[in-house]
Amino acid sequence: MIDHWALVKRVLRYVKGTLTYGLQITPSPTTTIHAYSDSDWAGCLVDRKSTSGYTVFLGSNLISWQSRKQRTVARSSTEAEYKALADVAAEVTWVVSLLRELGLHDRKPSSIWCDNLGATYLCANPVFHARTTHVEIDYHIVCDKVASGDFVVNFVSTKDHVAD
Repeated sequence: MIDHWALVKRVLRYVKGTLTYGLQITPSPTTTIHAYSDSDWAGCLVDRKSTSGYTVFLGSNLISWQSRKQRTVARSSTEAEYKALADVAAEVTWVVSLLRELGLHDRKPSSIWCDNLGATYLCANPVFHARTTHVEIDYHIVCDKVASGDFVVNFVSTKDHVAD
C-alpha cells in the first residue's frame, strides 16, 4: 500500500542518515546496571498497539536496547508503560545472570527508569489501583523483582528520558 511504502522509504532515509553512527565502549568506574524503558500509548494508527523501547547500560556503556510493537493493545498509558517495564525487567534479569556467571556482578540492585508515575507506583504496590486488574499476570514479574530488592524503579521526566 502507499502508506506502507512511505514508511519503508522513511526507514531507509533514517538508515542512510545514520550510517556513521556507532557505539563506543569506554572504561567505566562502575559496573552497576541501569536501564530506561518507555512506551507510546496506542501509537500505531492502524491497530492502536503501543511501541515499547528500552536501553540497558553497564556503567556508562550502552549494552542492550530494543524497540518493538507490543503484542496486545493496552487499555491505558500505565499498562503500556508497565508492559515496557516487564520487557526491560526480563532483559536486566538476563544481563545480571550473565554477569553473575562471569563473577562480575556487584550485587547492587539495578535501577530502572520510567517516565510514567502510575507504572512506577504500580511496581511498588501491585494493588495500588483497583482498575489495574486487566494488566496481565505476566507483567507482575516487575513487582516481584522490586519486592525482592533486585530492582529499584525510579521516575524520570520525559525530557531527561534516554529511551526516547
